[in-house]
Amino acid sequence: MAKVIVIYFSKTGNTKKMAELVGEGVKNEGLEVALQSVDQATPEDLLNADGIIIGSPTYFGTMAAPVKELLDKSVKYFGKLNGKVGAAFSTSGILGGGNETTVLDILKAFLIHGMIIQGETAGGHYGPVAIGAPDDTCRQECLALGKRVAALVKKLFS
Repeated sequence: MAKVIVIYFSKTGNTKKMAELVGEGVKNEGLEVALQSVDQATPEDLLNADGIIIGSPTYFGTMAAPVKELLDKSVKYFGKLNGKVGAAFSTSGILGGGNETTVLDILKAFLIHGMIIQGETAGGHYGPVAIGAPDDTCRQECLALGKRVAALVKKLFS
């Protein structure tokens, strides 16, 4: 069975809430999903998944250091993530806090690994973002992201 891993870093719990919703969206599509805090995740975990979704709060306009560290360590598997499906989401404390740049920075790392990224025509085009706790719109976007990644993973790996 195809597998998706949702990795997140969260100090306040907001990014974790989004990760849980994204994971629920994947699970609702019938795929195996693993939800892991970034401090529990290893680069090897990325090898064992067909889809990789990473969420991070926005710190200084980019991903949190533990997320960046995981992606930096993944370089030892450069070329081995080629063709896997990737997606990202983020939280911040204020509007204009850098959510989109955070998501794009994660997606850039995935693209350098040769991963497949699917955009969204409605809502957060790059991936769901929240200002503080996820509101109803964000919750729906998180579920939809999980569903969209799961559908693409099924097409490619089932």
